This record gives sequence, C-alpha cells and structure tokens, in this order.
Amino acid sequence: MIIMKNIRYIKLILLALIAGMSWTSCNDDDTHDTTEVEVKQIYLEDYKSVVPDRPVDFARLGQLIRIEGKGFTGVKKIYINGYDTYFNLAYVTNTSMLLNVSDKTPVIEAADNVRNTIRFVKSGTETTYPFIIRAASPSATSISNTLPMAGEKVIVSGAGLHETVKVTLPGGTEITSIESDEDGEWYSFIMPSGISEGGSIYSEGANGTAATAPYFNYINCMVLNFDGQGSQGYWGWSENGSMINADDLVDDPMNSGRGKCVQIVPDRLLEIGVAAGKTRVTECWTAGNDNDDDDWSRMYTFIPEMTSLNEVALQFDVCVPEAWGNCGYLQVVLYNSYNFLGIGSDDDGGRTAFYVPYIKEGTITPFKTDGWVTVTIPFSEFGYYKKQLEDSEAIAPTFQNVVEDRLAANYRNFGIGFVNNDFTYGGVSVTATMFTGPKIYLDNWRIVPCERVAVSDFNDEESN
Repeated sequence: MIIMKNIRYIKLILLALIAGMSWTSCNDDDTHDTTEVEVKQIYLEDYKSVVPDRPVDFARLGQLIRIEGKGFTGVKKIYINGYDTYFNLAYVTNTSMLLNVSDKTPVIEAADNVRNTIRFVKSGTETTYPFIIRAASPSATSISNTLPMAGEKVIVSGAGLHETVKVTLPGGTEITSIESDEDGEWYSFIMPSGISEGGSIYSEGANGTAATAPYFNYINCMVLNFDGQGSQGYWGWSENGSMINADDLVDDPMNSGRGKCVQIVPDRLLEIGVAAGKTRVTECWTAGNDNDDDDWSRMYTFIPEMTSLNEVALQFDVCVPEAWGNCGYLQVVLYNSYNFLGIGSDDDGGRTAFYVPYIKEGTITPFKTDGWVTVTIPFSEFGYYKKQLEDSEAIAPTFQNVVEDRLAANYRNFGIGFVNNDFTYGGVSVTATMFTGPKIYLDNWRIVPCERVAVSDFNDEESN
C-alpha cells in the first residue's frame, strides 16, 4: 500500500509539472518575467521515505527538493551556497520547481555571506532565501578510548564531523567544550566524572547528528579487568616460563586510576630478551571450566545470541609508551586448545585472531600510544568464523556459535599471548629479532556490541 501510494504521488507531481510546463514553454514572455520570487516552503522529495514529500528546513548534497511559492517563471540562475546550480526549465512552473542539490555545492568551505542560502536570479530582480545546506550524513566510525577514566581525552573519528558543537554521552550528560577537525575527520572531548552508563555517543555538528557504535563505557560483558571483574587463571608458572600469574600484574603505568593491568611480556623476560623465532612467549588466561564468568551465555542479556559476528567484538585497552615496530605480536584465542604458534601456523584460521598494530596499509609504522587506547576486534575477524562468513554456502555464524564453541571446549579459558616468530601480515613480511621491549600493557578484556548506528534526519524514520 505504501509503494502504491508513493507511485500515485510521483505521478501526480509529474502531471502537475507537465501541465505547468506546457503553459510555461508556450509563453514567450516567461524569460522577461520580473516578478519577485517568493518561497513559501521547501520539500524533500524521497519516494523511499515514509513521507515522500516532506517539508524541510535543510537539505543534503545530492538530494532532490521541491520549492513551492510563486514567481519562478523567468528565473535565469539559481545559486546554492554561491554555486551556480543547474536546473531544468521543464520542471519549473510559476508556483513550483524541482531542483537537485549538486554534489559539487560547497558547504563548510562556502563563504559566510552565501552559506546556507538559495539565490534566485531573474531579469532585473533577485531573491535570496535562507536555507540550510548540509553535506552527506556524518558518521562516527571509531573511538580512541572507549573506557576512559575521568580527565582523559577521547577522540571520535569518522567523516562529516565538521563544526561539532555538542556531544551527548550515554545517560544524557552533554559536553560543549569540544575540539573539532576542520576536515570533519574527528572531534575530541575530555571525559567527565560520574559517567556510569554505557552506549553510543551522539554528536551534533554542521552536517547533523552522528552516533558511535554502542560500546562507549560498556562494561556489561567484562571478561577480565585484573581488578576483581573476571577471574585470572594460571598454572605451571616458572621464572622463565610463559605463564602470567598474579605476581606478573603491574600498576597502571599512566596512573590514570585503572588499578592493575598486565604487562604481556613481563620484565623478568624482557631483562634476558625474548629469542627470535620463539612462539608462546607468554600466555595470560581467564580461570576456565569451573568459573561462572567463563560461561558467556550470561552475556545474552546484553548481546542477543543471534547477533551477527560483525556486530559483536572483543575489546581490550592497550598502552605502549615507547615505539613498537620491529617484531612480535599478540595472539588471541577463544579457548585453551591452541599453542600460541602464531600467524601462518595451525593456530591461524582457528578460533583465533592477531593484533599487529605496527603494520598498516602494507607498511611498517612504529606504534606507540599517548596513554591508553582501545582495540576492537569483531568476531568476524577470527579466522574460523571469517572463513565461514566468506563461504556463500555456509550458514552465517552468530554470537551463539561463539558461546557454544567455548562451552563445548575441554578448557574454556580465554587467553591472549605474545609470539615472536617470522610472519607475514597485511602483505608485509617480518623477520623476528631479539625482543627486549617496548613494554606492552593490556587491560579490560570485554565483549561489546559494535553494530553501526545510523541516525535518521527525521524522528518518524527508524535508524538502522
């Protein structure tokens, strides 16, 4: 019924315009009409919308608008934000016209005296109508630190985030003291105290509202934070061995208030150096079979079992105060049946993932952090599940598969370890050398929802 209604609507619009065109095109005096243009209302034309002919006070680049008023006959030029905009006389009547907002229209870069205006030029007269023009809908694609302490800087990256003026945190706290990139690629703010709720960050700027994935300040599905949430497991510890125990935990090196964290290659190993080619350098585990925390079905309350694996992720925080960029990497394992043999081994392609932050876009770029940053690895990037998702004939795995795979394992310990062998990753081959640093700190292992949150321009349309 909605589709038929939209089709009827489009036909009526076209018939009305054609009727007006016929009269307009036959009148030789049209081009000399000096009647002043008067705009009464502008409508967004979108047949896919629940309101296909919607009155609006702004439009985005590429959108089709209908301008209603009088005096449009005889218009010679139309300038949107100062840009000479093409229009088809066939879609112009004296009281209405269709106009496409060109993708080439300047927005942020438009001069102040023409920004957010539509100028109609006729012989001997012109009219300027104030109307907001926005670029494509803004998007927020990542957060530098999703579990910040009060006083820490948070950077939200994305596109179209120009002139961000307000940020709303989960729970409703509003922040107006914001730094914003002139190219719209990021904005930043300082984390206030007293924020207890988790979810999406909403921002408002020149191009409208953007929302992050709902994992900011999200601790509902904590796996291990080394300060009482989750239980660490260890066995067979030795002075020169790979096992990380409670004595290997250290205080937060940034004194941010995080408490304890794990130095994934402890000083006891860095002091003697990790030999080139060594696998299973270290291993840090959760408690395992008899611990309720290791039954991830408890997370279904927050992340439904049928959630797609590209919409649920492992997150952990990392701090690397000095440059890391020569060798070594982290291996993440879903349960304890892998030997931390690394990239290219039998472990690769299993229920495992790898973290090599110094390889980006096919090059090695030394990696260091200014404080704590968050790493997000969707379960769709774990080798076994990635292969299933790439197989068009396979049933796409969900979060339930991850949980059930863990429950079916002989040893349900979740773990992260360090490997220092030769490997190829992202098209880059690395030859291992003796590893003596830097110090690499990890904290707050957690499972989070990471689905994209799309914000509609209109309240009557659902976000996807």
